[in-house]
Amino acid sequence: MSAHLTIVTHPLVQHKLTIMREKTTSTAKFRQLLREISMLLAYEVTRDLPLAQTTIDTPLCPMQAPKLEGRKLALVSILRAGNGLLDGILELVPAARVGFVGLYRDETTLQPVQYYCKLPAELEERLVIVVDPMLATGNSSAAAVDLVKQSGARNIIFLCLLAAPEGVARMKEAHPDVRVVTAALDERLNEKGYILPGLGDAGDRLYGTR
Repeated sequence: MSAHLTIVTHPLVQHKLTIMREKTTSTAKFRQLLREISMLLAYEVTRDLPLAQTTIDTPLCPMQAPKLEGRKLALVSILRAGNGLLDGILELVPAARVGFVGLYRDETTLQPVQYYCKLPAELEERLVIVVDPMLATGNSSAAAVDLVKQSGARNIIFLCLLAAPEGVARMKEAHPDVRVVTAALDERLNEKGYILPGLGDAGDRLYGTR
């Protein structure tokens, strides 16, 4: 644990992640668990949102009560697997603005190739949470954060389900100001750039593709 990396050790998060890692877990169950775990992770990444006092009327009397201050969140999903995390967070924060970054990894060079980018306006005034289940080599994640910063974002958190040490190091090198929040820091990458022990390809397991 460091200022740059937060590992969410809540028992429910760890329990659900274990079931997701099992190769026999069905697509439907994997999708359900990713939605549930994303809501739990969202509690961690939103714990420091600023609050302001406002006057409301309860059924019995007026009172001063806290509400979120300023502009709400922006969520940026790295397609396609990021959408699995996105859905759960939106249930918790339905007013959040949403953007999408399309990147795929060249299987030979392991470098990211961009094919889509659509981001909300006024990112400089929002906490921006970039979501992708896997932080593997970190190349695609760093490239996505580059695009978000180019659109004005200054307060960014990267949220993932699993991270490899190589990916965490790459993100720290490229974006030392961006905190990484994850459910687990796994052992390493294999020769194809997949996280070990990991859970396989998150997008394939989420959507039932190969």
